[in-house]
Amino acid sequence: MKVLVVGSGGREHALTWALRRSKRVKQIHVAPGNGGTAEIATNVPIAADDIPALVAHAVSGRFDLVVIGPEVPLALGLVDRLQAAGIRAFGPTAQAAQIESSKVFSKAFMRENGIPTAEAAAFDDYDAALCYLEAHPAPIVIKADGLAAGKGAIVCQTDAEARKALYRIMKQRVFGRAGDRVVIEEFLRGQEVTVLAFADGVRAVPMILAQDHKAAWDGDRGPNTGGMGSYAPAPILDAAMLERVERQVLQPAMEGMRRLGTPYVGVLYAGLMVTDGDFRVLEFNCRFGDPEAQAILPLLENDLVEVIEACLEGRLDEVTLRWANRSCVCVVMASGGYPDQYQTGYEITGLEEAADLEDVVIFHAGTRRERDRVLTAGGRVLGVTAWAKDLRGAVERAYQAVRLIHWPDVMYRTDIGAKGLLREGQPVPPKEAQER
Repeated sequence: MKVLVVGSGGREHALTWALRRSKRVKQIHVAPGNGGTAEIATNVPIAADDIPALVAHAVSGRFDLVVIGPEVPLALGLVDRLQAAGIRAFGPTAQAAQIESSKVFSKAFMRENGIPTAEAAAFDDYDAALCYLEAHPAPIVIKADGLAAGKGAIVCQTDAEARKALYRIMKQRVFGRAGDRVVIEEFLRGQEVTVLAFADGVRAVPMILAQDHKAAWDGDRGPNTGGMGSYAPAPILDAAMLERVERQVLQPAMEGMRRLGTPYVGVLYAGLMVTDGDFRVLEFNCRFGDPEAQAILPLLENDLVEVIEACLEGRLDEVTLRWANRSCVCVVMASGGYPDQYQTGYEITGLEEAADLEDVVIFHAGTRRERDRVLTAGGRVLGVTAWAKDLRGAVERAYQAVRLIHWPDVMYRTDIGAKGLLREGQPVPPKEAQER
């Protein structure tokens, strides 16, 4: 089987790594890929949003399957175009992908299908949105309607911050056309958890739970990022609550999509806020989370190709997902200054030493190769991932690997997995034990 993976981040490296474990996969191309995917597959210089070129490459190369990582090509209709060309593609159509690509659509969809979520209002007029803010004091959340690389949701703790965020989105256009409309949403307190599910158009089967860390700095402080780390399984929802999530969130979403005439196939991501034994949906995404994929996929014992095929053929009910009885932690190492201004082009050292550790894999995100050197080429640079029999062991092993990797002005959080340890009643390792 020949497989084309679309994307260039840590999620796509993790997908490529997982697909290579299948005995049925003989060749993988990654478009455009990164310095890590170049080691295990063939990178092709096609941007993830160049839909015509991606379709042409899939057709000319006679690929059996295309696996799409990021949300942008899904929103642009890559699955639709591939299907029209007779190529099997894993991911939702453009219309179904609106569940992520439009926050306005997503909020309306949740209300129409009785999915529990935060109270919110949508605006395409700046003055009207400003009036709404005056009547709804902070803390409050302001979201750009369109795709903004995971950075379009701004949590505002003061009224001044809320006015500034609204001005930046709708007037300064920091997210471009994604900010043509905004959703202003009530602020929810609690712990976030990610529920990812494989979907075959009729049913959604959840994976093990993961917890992302969106804020840039320790203690959930600082600006929102695309994600600074993740761990799985996250001990946040018990069996009864997960059953409620399936019944009140996942299945209504699948049925709602079918009523719209766009059955949802691919990975459905529900980001939940859990408070006092209850939950509400913060957001839906139309693909694997990043870095949640890096913490979940190493624990999947099924052949990923067989799971994908079951989704595409509408027979997910025939598959029993199997998970390793272990914990996995992914620590994102980023360029200093991320998610704002940062420098690239630094040489990364220590990669081989870190990768030589037992049960450790280094997923590349923002890297490129220059002869025998690996250089930084983005904000999130690496996802240092480790697994062990328990969460404490996975945390310790991941940070052991992190301490071996160096480049100027590197930044990372030192508390990935700490929430899980606290929830399990375990002491958190001292910060100095995790820092280099």
